Amino acid sequence: MGNRLSKIYTRTGDDGTTGLGDGSRTRKDSARVNAYGTVDEANSAIGLLLACELPEDVRDLLTAIQHQLFDLGGELCIPGHAAIVDDDIARLEAHLDHHNADLPALKDFILPGGGEAAARCHLARTIVRRAERETVTLSCTEAVRPQAVRYLNRLSDLLFVLARVLARASGHGEVLWRHERRAR
Repeated sequence: MGNRLSKIYTRTGDDGTTGLGDGSRTRKDSARVNAYGTVDEANSAIGLLLACELPEDVRDLLTAIQHQLFDLGGELCIPGHAAIVDDDIARLEAHLDHHNADLPALKDFILPGGGEAAARCHLARTIVRRAERETVTLSCTEAVRPQAVRYLNRLSDLLFVLARVLARASGHGEVLWRHERRAR
């Protein structure tokens, strides 16, 4: 087990820097901190989704994803560390295929909504997309393993599909974008 915190505040970040997992310090607004901070935010959004009533298989999947996001945050916080592997991405793809199999083909854009759980899932999806963008930004200046970006890309796709599943399961249905809504 890693270090245990007996005191939550250290005052070491009062100068606008934070410690990375390798012991080095960086600015709190660095691309690295933005990337792993947004991964943490995505994990929190999934926690908010888990506070809803969910099908057990979706709950189990999201809980496993939370653990992987924590691992990914660690990978991004420790330069050179590897935590996400190709098998993690393959598992996301298998869940994507499984949950998408019974959904009708998309003919319209879907708006975030469709009941509380689906809306929370859409929120988590958009935060994961931001985490992906932040990780790509980090990769422009520092080494980032491609698995990190691929994992976030697949996860946002999976959350989109899960939002569709949850909207249908709740009875609210999906909220379709009506492009013809304006009088012409």
